[in-house]
Amino acid sequence: MKTLLKVEGIHTFIGQYHILQGVSFEAREGEVSVLLGRNGAGKTTTLKTIMGLTPASKGTIFFEDKDIKKQPTYTIANTGIGYVPEDQGIFADLTVEENMKVAMRKEDDATLARQEYVLDLFPDLKTFWKKDGGHLSGGQKQMLAMARAFVHESKLLLIDEPSKGLAPIVIEKVMEAITEMKKSTTIVLVEQNFIMASRIGDRYTLIDDGATVHAGEMKDLIGNEELKRKYLGIG
Repeated sequence: MKTLLKVEGIHTFIGQYHILQGVSFEAREGEVSVLLGRNGAGKTTTLKTIMGLTPASKGTIFFEDKDIKKQPTYTIANTGIGYVPEDQGIFADLTVEENMKVAMRKEDDATLARQEYVLDLFPDLKTFWKKDGGHLSGGQKQMLAMARAFVHESKLLLIDEPSKGLAPIVIEKVMEAITEMKKSTTIVLVEQNFIMASRIGDRYTLIDDGATVHAGEMKDLIGNEELKRKYLGIG
């Protein structure tokens, strides 16, 4: 499969703190690549670095064979990379409908058709169409954040901990949506819930203390008790 995103040896500082110290991984077209590791390992910072929010001081970030490391965030987004941050990034004072309109930017026939397709993935949003974002439950906010990002037909979607704090029944809905989204876009997923990650991920990258320590196919990690115990605290 074609490599859509290739991150190689990135280092990132936040203030005086050296957060990323050599993260490398690649995302192949049509796959879900999962970044795994304990809290504080550097997974969220990796996504922010790809988006230019916490710029890398060293290393390369190639998207479709072009180095985007020094590009501003808006340029990176315009190349076809969508981002769902851990804090979801929705507008609390706007309704679900208004949040979607802001994300769409235009309302031509093609964009409206795309919105309908996205809302079919997240049917609960239709029920809360006129409700302010700030009054939604955690699961509803997560669905809205993902819908806002996906309405653009991004070539690559970065999603940060979509299951965090959600009830099991809502996690199932999020998983179903990501599985469907995977059919038309490439996904890089940060996820603490290993059961969820193992079910929807094709490939994994283990990050520990800001550096890549292991990578491979998800099916191989599922049976590797030593790696899971050492880097994820499982077992």
